[in-house]
Amino acid sequence: MKINIEIECTPEEARSFMGLPDVSAANSVYVDNITKAMQGVSNPDQLQQYAQALAPMGQVGLKIFQSFVESGMKAASGAKPSE
Repeated sequence: MKINIEIECTPEEARSFMGLPDVSAANSVYVDNITKAMQGVSNPDQLQQYAQALAPMGQVGLKIFQSFVESGMKAASGAKPSE
């Protein structure tokens, strides 16, 4: 037997309903960091090099992820992020 239930709701409502944490502040920090990093990219070759640098095992990717986590922790604690 197969039962399908459709629930129409916003992502925020779904997250709350499922008991998941609100990560919108961390997402904003992540998007801001990626936007700043992408400002110098002007052609597809640069974009490819940037994507390779962000590869999960890449050193640059690790540094950016570490920076992202630290910024998120500072934002969560109410401290101003360093620039």
